[in-house]
Amino acid sequence: MKKIAVLLSGCGVFDGTEIHEAVLSLLAITRAGAQYQCFAPDIAQMHVVNHLTGEVNTDETRNVLVESARIARGEVLNASNLDVNDYDALVIPGGFGAAKNLSNFATTGSRCHINPIVENFIRDFANARKPVGFVCISPVMIPQIYGQGVTGTIGNDSDTAQAFNEMGGLHQTVKVDDIVVDEVHKVVSTPAYMLATSILEAHIGIEKLVNKVIDMID
Repeated sequence: MKKIAVLLSGCGVFDGTEIHEAVLSLLAITRAGAQYQCFAPDIAQMHVVNHLTGEVNTDETRNVLVESARIARGEVLNASNLDVNDYDALVIPGGFGAAKNLSNFATTGSRCHINPIVENFIRDFANARKPVGFVCISPVMIPQIYGQGVTGTIGNDSDTAQAFNEMGGLHQTVKVDDIVVDEVHKVVSTPAYMLATSILEAHIGIEKLVNKVIDMID
């Protein structure tokens, strides 16, 4: 049975992993007949957002690994402890945590850096020529990992697409339920809630992504 690593960035769309995208990814992996294992870096969140009001709580701090355990029902491993030989592929759901915790894209745009733990984690899959699926905003990390000329999508947001291209990627504009496949680098991406207006719309693209990622496993 194929085993897929899933990299989380906390719990909650505004400061962590987009919960719908995470759950839909886990469901799609299981429906495809594969197994998943959740991972997250043991680092502090950039900040904590009240998801009811949208306000930043300056008096509170949270840990990405601890918060990710909420989605994973406690079954989450420290990203620093990855043995890439144990996994066939990687899927990274979106949510602002990908742009705030896994990287600092939310504050620096195309000048962003990926957290070193996260970069090593994703790069292990890239170096092993194992497929990786990037959902929603997480594709902004693709050029940093794969270099010049790699293709990907975040949907059709012009500013984010421009940043993707400035970092050396080749952005492709697609509809909410589409995926972009870079066969050379074994990278798949889909817009999900960058464009989705319902959980069903997000589901269609995510399931396509997961199925393609699994199909690309050697």
